[in-house]
Amino acid sequence: MTEAEAAALVGEEAEEGSTMIINMGPQHPSTHGVLRLMLELEGERVLRTKTIIGYLHTGMEKTGEDLTFLQGPTNVTRMDYAAPLFNELVFSLATEKLLGIDEDIPERAQWIRMLMCELNRMTSHLLFMATNGMDVGAVGMMIYGWREREEGLRLLEKITGLRMNHNFIRPGGVAADLPDGWRDDVLHLLDYLPDQLDEFDTLLTGQPIYRERLQGVGVITQQEAIALGATGPVLRSTGLARDLRKDEPYLRYDQVDFDVLVGTYGDSFDRYAIRLNEIRESMKIVRQILDRMPSGDYRIQDKKVTPPPRARIDESMEALIHHFKIFTEGFKVPAGEVYVPVESPRGELGCYLVSDGSSKPYRMHISGPSFRNLQTLPHMMRDGLIADGVMIISSVDPIMGEVDR
Repeated sequence: MTEAEAAALVGEEAEEGSTMIINMGPQHPSTHGVLRLMLELEGERVLRTKTIIGYLHTGMEKTGEDLTFLQGPTNVTRMDYAAPLFNELVFSLATEKLLGIDEDIPERAQWIRMLMCELNRMTSHLLFMATNGMDVGAVGMMIYGWREREEGLRLLEKITGLRMNHNFIRPGGVAADLPDGWRDDVLHLLDYLPDQLDEFDTLLTGQPIYRERLQGVGVITQQEAIALGATGPVLRSTGLARDLRKDEPYLRYDQVDFDVLVGTYGDSFDRYAIRLNEIRESMKIVRQILDRMPSGDYRIQDKKVTPPPRARIDESMEALIHHFKIFTEGFKVPAGEVYVPVESPRGELGCYLVSDGSSKPYRMHISGPSFRNLQTLPHMMRDGLIADGVMIISSVDPIMGEVDR
């Protein structure tokens, strides 16, 4: 719908002079980052919404064209900062495809990547649970959601060295092997979380006020969601079982068993319920990964792509030169273009890379799910209340670092 059509539609139903235009954001705490909404209101009712983005202006895609392929994950990991490992994964998969080594990545590296991404999916959805609770006034949920997420971040920190923006998944494999005791730490998290998720169910799912605030609010039809390019839980809430892990399997997702969760009504409650239960599905996948984690290399043994082991740098001049050249000049990638998508917690995250044969991408473009999902906001908010607007933004779960990249 064009601006003129939307204005004409509003004009039909509102008396002249009875509407008011207000700004919500870009500094409003419930807009989940630097998002601005222009709302046309009649009393408390939202007639028209315009989503205005661009306040974060990180310029990561352009920055990525001035960094080598080896440095790329350090840049992209900061886009969706709630799910950084997915950004690193999609960039690495695209680079490996251009290099022609995508079939040669060691099995252990593939399974480690899957483990890390599913743990990250859990922490991302736990963050949603916390902020979604806060947006509807359930302050206790904010505290509990943050507490459980912290358990997950502690584990990610032990494995990668950082709580967020890990730069752990890199072209050719992962930065380091799993540390001693990692299996016990993962099992501890898997044993700890189910009781907490049941507590969330008690606190929110069956809570009459919470249901009243979410059910039938922010409804979008399957036809609208597809037309607007919606993806992830927003699309699945309409009943369409679209999940790249099943539909276009990557890593080793075709070897693990899990369910794709869908909604019925396409409302805020469906989107909440899908994310809560996706945490349980991710836990199911992680248990299977624990049982099937193979031994072997954690990165490809290709000297053109992989730096030498740290210990060898002290012993060998050749290893020192090799290390220096890879980290200063990078590695050359054959000319070509490629698009690779993965299923992030917010939906289809795609990376389009063009190489001109040098060590830096000629063009990099990221297809961010938050960017596409924000297009659904005007449709969801129409005819709702301002207070519902806060709830609807929360149910889309946008990360603005990914939108304004």
